[in-house]
Amino acid sequence: MRTYADLHIHSKCARACSPQLTPENIDLWCRIKGLGLVATGDFTHPKWFAELTEKLEPHGQGLYRLKSQYRQREPRFTPVSEVDVHFICATEVACIYKHAGAVRRVHHCLFAPSLEVVGKINAELTRQGRNLKADGRPILGLSSKDLLTMLLEIDERNVLIPAHAWTPWFAIFGSKSGYDSIEECFEELSPRIFAIETGLSSDPPMNWRISALHTVALTSHSDAHSLPNLGREADIFEGGELSYNGVMQAMRQASPRAVADGKQTAPLKLAGTVEFFPDEGRYHYDGHRECKVCLSPAESNKLNKQCPVCQRELTIGVLNRVEELADLPLGTTPQGVLPFLSLVELDKVIAQAQGVKGRATKAVEAEYWQVVSLGRGELPALVDVSLEQLEQVTSERVVEAVRRLRAREVELTPGYDGVYGAVRLFRRDEKLAGSQTTLF
Repeated sequence: MRTYADLHIHSKCARACSPQLTPENIDLWCRIKGLGLVATGDFTHPKWFAELTEKLEPHGQGLYRLKSQYRQREPRFTPVSEVDVHFICATEVACIYKHAGAVRRVHHCLFAPSLEVVGKINAELTRQGRNLKADGRPILGLSSKDLLTMLLEIDERNVLIPAHAWTPWFAIFGSKSGYDSIEECFEELSPRIFAIETGLSSDPPMNWRISALHTVALTSHSDAHSLPNLGREADIFEGGELSYNGVMQAMRQASPRAVADGKQTAPLKLAGTVEFFPDEGRYHYDGHRECKVCLSPAESNKLNKQCPVCQRELTIGVLNRVEELADLPLGTTPQGVLPFLSLVELDKVIAQAQGVKGRATKAVEAEYWQVVSLGRGELPALVDVSLEQLEQVTSERVVEAVRRLRAREVELTPGYDGVYGAVRLFRRDEKLAGSQTTLF
């Protein structure tokens, strides 16, 4: 059995996040997206924790589901009522502190085996005087190591995974305030870090170039701030039944070295990931948003990483930071790596096929629900449904767009300094002729 999992999302209680991110809507949109496992998000926030406690019920060992009285239906998507979405207790926190002579700003994803354990985590943070009410993604005056120590003292089953590991401003390897290694950050506790989240601006091949990361699993999640962004990155689990321990064990056994050594023995396996094209991420290239300067690592290094317009320091992107830490050549593929897919959200695919700029048009919406219903969810439609099946419900141009996406036949414009990049499925000179496509 295949399960798509998004283990890093946010709620209505986090800053700059949609008020539509309620348990009811998250459950509904996971079914629309084809996600079988999702993070609760923001469990440290008192109001959100109370809502989770009220609206979720146990569903499998260490996991939860929405109570039936809160379940919503989507009339345009019949299969939506046939899927159970599992919730796993998870949140993101920000650690801002001084360490080894520098200010560190590092975000982490935390996982707990039950809401009862979450209550203990929240109680301990409150006892320490941490402000949990201000934001669903709280800023903790704790070092990464001290946070992990606290979690393990509360319950050995608690897990910490560094979030969006390469983001310049708030990540373990970030160019602005991060570290050069997991060991530098967590010291003697570094063996307890068995996975990292690659983030939107990096993908597995970029991470494969750092030999020290061959001992950790590479996971991918959406960090969604709104419902439509759920599942834009995801893990793929296959095999046994879902459980909290099973998910964590699957990630422990999914590093390239563990897979190569034949140590992937648990029934549930992390079988791969769904990725953004890293170029589309907001911090792939170096740049300066105010001056609209976007540069490759080679270009910015020639300029001593200074903006050629205003002479201020550039925001150094993920690709350059990977180059800085890499000890293996470009194109390295270690033995035991998991497969991955690079995708674009289905409504974006349809909008490009229809030749419209916006995703929120009636024509895009109508075609979206046809394709999603066929695939029993957006991710299965993009990944698992054959092109021949797609031809039965959608236009030739949408089918061609999906084919190109799966084959990575795309044009990429890199993102930089907080500006999203772009993935183009059709060349600018490819025109629509009525309802038909002129491909060449």
